[in-house]
Amino acid sequence: MATILCIETTTTNCSVSISRNGKTIAIKEQNTQGYSHAESLHVFIDEVLKQCGISKMEMDAVAVSKGPGSYTGLRIGVSAAKGLCYAMNLPLISVDTLQALSMQVNEMGAVYIPMLDARRMEVFTAVYDVNHKKIEATRALILDKTSFSEHLNSGKTVFIGNANEKFKTLCTHSNAVFVDGLLPSANEMGFLANEKYKISDFENVAYFEPYYLKDFMSG
Repeated sequence: MATILCIETTTTNCSVSISRNGKTIAIKEQNTQGYSHAESLHVFIDEVLKQCGISKMEMDAVAVSKGPGSYTGLRIGVSAAKGLCYAMNLPLISVDTLQALSMQVNEMGAVYIPMLDARRMEVFTAVYDVNHKKIEATRALILDKTSFSEHLNSGKTVFIGNANEKFKTLCTHSNAVFVDGLLPSANEMGFLANEKYKISDFENVAYFEPYYLKDFMSG
């Protein structure tokens, strides 16, 4: 029964959770526009550990949201995760940010398209099937009126993330479902991290780098 510390800092939401056997048992998160991750992250880690009554030494692994997302946020989260792994000799697990975001919503028969703001009309996105398995690769996409038309014409298509407002100005398709107000969270990371833990799918702590996708998205 793996106990995993999960760290999510790819957007303005600074989020930390403890999962046990793939289920969240404690979480602390805060969404602020000022990107207070550097100040808040280690405080949040201490708080969730205290909430569970366990120490860092009782962790079986550390999981980090690997991106894409904010360049600064990714650097902070990955640096913290790697530091903890070095200090406690723990395995490092990376979690697909967009897949975890897609898992916040469950709609019968839907395709899930998480989108994170990459400034102007560009988004970071990927496409996941009804079981939240990736069916189109992660990419940076400039939105237009034809974006995702293949999926929209085929059935219910659920859009999730902080770039929804951009696409709403372009998309009026009857199959489009916009679930607003959601950001990547450590809450959904536990299940994905536990699946990787079970098969020892770990990163090389020394060489692991976040999935920036585009370097210009600072802040």
